Amino acid sequence: MRAFKLAAATTALLICANLSHAAVTPKIPDEAKIELHWGVKIPLRDGVMLNATVYTPKDQAAAAPCILTLTPYTSQTYNERGVYFAAHGLPFFSVDVRGRGDSQGTFHPFIQEAKDGYDVVEWIARQPSCNGKVAMWGGSYAGYDQWATAKERPPHLATIVPVAGPYAGMDFPMHANIASPYLLQWLFYTAGHTGQDQIMGDSAYWNSLFKQRFERGQSFDSLGAAIDGFDPPALREWTLQPTLGAYYDAFNPSEAQYRALNIPILTITGSYDGDQLGALTHYRTYMRVASAEGRDRHYLIIGPWDHAATRTPRADIGGLKFGPASLVDLPALHVQWYDWTMAGGSKPDFLKKHVAYYVMGAETWRYADTLESVTAERKPYLLDSIQNADTIAGSGMLSDAGVANGPPDSYIYDPRDTSTAALEAASDPTDLTDTSMVLANDHKQLVYHTRPFAKATEISGFFRLTAWISIDQPDTDFMVTVYEITADGHSIELSNDMARARYRTSLQSETLVTTKAPLRYDFDSFMFVSRRIAAGSRLRLVLGPINSISTQKNYNSGKPVSRETMSDARPVKVMLIHDQAHPSTLYVPLGQPE
Repeated sequence: MRAFKLAAATTALLICANLSHAAVTPKIPDEAKIELHWGVKIPLRDGVMLNATVYTPKDQAAAAPCILTLTPYTSQTYNERGVYFAAHGLPFFSVDVRGRGDSQGTFHPFIQEAKDGYDVVEWIARQPSCNGKVAMWGGSYAGYDQWATAKERPPHLATIVPVAGPYAGMDFPMHANIASPYLLQWLFYTAGHTGQDQIMGDSAYWNSLFKQRFERGQSFDSLGAAIDGFDPPALREWTLQPTLGAYYDAFNPSEAQYRALNIPILTITGSYDGDQLGALTHYRTYMRVASAEGRDRHYLIIGPWDHAATRTPRADIGGLKFGPASLVDLPALHVQWYDWTMAGGSKPDFLKKHVAYYVMGAETWRYADTLESVTAERKPYLLDSIQNADTIAGSGMLSDAGVANGPPDSYIYDPRDTSTAALEAASDPTDLTDTSMVLANDHKQLVYHTRPFAKATEISGFFRLTAWISIDQPDTDFMVTVYEITADGHSIELSNDMARARYRTSLQSETLVTTKAPLRYDFDSFMFVSRRIAAGSRLRLVLGPINSISTQKNYNSGKPVSRETMSDARPVKVMLIHDQAHPSTLYVPLGQPE
């Protein structure tokens, strides 16, 4: 969950013309159309008072539907959106969560928002500016807390629009039961009552801190002591919960709570949104258990966006350049959605079907009735090789014909190896075209390529990898990434997934590896991607260890990973088997014909 900064407001010109002349009249700034209400106090059921900054239409004549965002990033962060919505006739309440900004109480991330959200919605519904209909707006944490509030079913909550919303345990504070030192950075950002954006945004400081800890081989459970005077209780609590189960279930709606929801929902995420997995877990679970009426009122948008761009789209993402169609006016779309769901207006034109997704490369939006129907076929590509596939130049094959018969491929991962730390610390982690880390790990990973595509081919949906792997230690971690490699050699990251060997059969319990026989690993949590692969391009699959300054380090000993240090390190030999008895296979999601 990363905070975002909205672009500065601009003043447009309204041009009026007739046959004889053209007059230019300055547009009235949105700020002139609103009234600001500072320090509004909202009582909760336990007596704690939350703080709100409230934006209402200037000289509001009648009660109207209202918009709420509940944020740990302090209410002033959303000033531009507050002004925008109020200028379009929708009172906007930007509310500091408990323990943040000017709100009372103690901040306990995630778990507090369900009941607090209920109380805030019902309080807003009683205000003179509100006609009894309350909607929610916001992304990241403010996307999560929409689901948390909705599961409590406040009577006056009319609709939610969760954007890039994490699903607790699935993508934050861990993914595949693998945590990240970024937790410390985020908890520092939300510590105390004031904003910490300057320190939070100092990437050089955090890279240096995480690099130092990585090189020293310090345990993950000592992360909270990395900053003098700062030891967040939430980090200790999360570290003690390394698997999915009842603890994380309490943060998210249950199946019964999803099923009971009876409000329109618009879910928004992006192909490169770090919380896409969470957003789509909420979406998929709801769509699986909801009534036919509920499913019919749930819409999904997946743009070519990273986490921040799910609220303010940009054409440039991670070194890639997207077409003008990618720049959807999301504030206007929100207003149209609220008008449709709360005021009897027309359905937004953009929502042609229930699922809208942007095809990168083709630079166009496509539509489907369901998320599943985006994919026409999952085409199997067998992993194979004639020599050890541990370099880019000497890679193995992804074959769409025949049978894999080559000998196993292998690499050795030594957790004591910190040789790439300096390169990683100096690299841009958001660059989707940078190959420096892949090149630096030659002989430490496995690489496979398809043949060049004979014609442009749309890939839309979710990759899946079934790999037969043997290891000679009780545990280790894997990262798998799929790239497009263009005819002129440029690399574009498409999607990735990760796994910890001890959780190969379940994320709710661990089973250490006790055999050197090959075991099946199913990588089935790749991120959604939609891209037209150019004629002449190939797909590249890279499978290797997770040996990163930005990820919890597994030293392969089989002990609790959070407690391991460099002294526990065990080199592991990883063998990937691909023969008739063990058909390691990458399943490629081909899009629907145009």
